[in-house]
This record gives sequence, C-alpha cells and structure tokens, in this order.
Amino acid sequence: MSLRDAVEALLPEWERWYPSLFDAAADLGVIRCRVCAPSQLLLSRRHSAIRDEAIAAFRERWNALEPEETD
Repeated sequence: MSLRDAVEALLPEWERWYPSLFDAAADLGVIRCRVCAPSQLLLSRRHSAIRDEAIAAFRERWNALEPEETD
C-alpha cells in the first residue's frame, strides 16, 4: 500500500484540508518522524541503519535466513 493509499483510506478527501500528502500522513499517524543523536546525522550512518532495518523486516516478513559465511 502506498502512502497516498494509506492516507486516502483514513481520510478520503484529505486534499481539501491539507496542503501536502506528507502533512496529512503526519497528522493521521501514517508516518512519524524519528529523533536521533547528532552523531547519527551523517548520511552514511543513517542510511546504513535504515538499510539494516529494511533487511531485518524483509527477513522477518519472508522468513528468510541470513546467508552463511564461508571462509
């Protein structure tokens, strides 16, 4: 489900009240901001954490096992 679909499911005529999709999504609780420490503001660190979360969510959703390391 896309962000637009999620917002429209909760509030079908959201465009009448909100200037942007992101404002509507934030007010409806579809998306939330994430507070982080200043040391986490480096894009390389922030993106690696998000990538790791995405991989973990994928593995959990599809019951995928981590690849075995071969040395």
